[in-house]
Amino acid sequence: MTNQALHSTARIAKHPIHPMLVPYPIACFVGTLLTDLAYWRTAEMMWANFSAWLLTAGLLMGLLAAIAGLIDFLGDRLIRALWPAWPHVLGNVLVLILSFFNALVHSRDAWTSVVPTGLILSAVVVAIILFTGWMGWALVYRYHVGVD
Repeated sequence: MTNQALHSTARIAKHPIHPMLVPYPIACFVGTLLTDLAYWRTAEMMWANFSAWLLTAGLLMGLLAAIAGLIDFLGDRLIRALWPAWPHVLGNVLVLILSFFNALVHSRDAWTSVVPTGLILSAVVVAIILFTGWMGWALVYRYHVGVD
């Protein structure tokens, strides 16, 4: 790899926006899995409602993080040339698509809003996030993307 700095294109006062936004959808999607598990064990509607709200917040913040990440990805061909960038981007797009369908599933009434499809989708999303987070970590700590 070249010695040229791989600065973030989307930034505020030299601070990259994408890593500022990413923790919010991660917390929301992990929270969705946890509240889905709580609903599965208790059948208390409060947990299904929490899941629906967490999914909505996760999708909104995920879209903002995706826009900032896409600006970084498309804004520098050197970032696109890094092998972890592609699975990171594609995996996170898949997370948003699956979460959108999960939100549709969670909009149903009663037990079927979570069990089994919603719970499975939530678990798959968290598994993908673990992988894409690892790829994002590699971009920052191995390749110093967005690091001054």
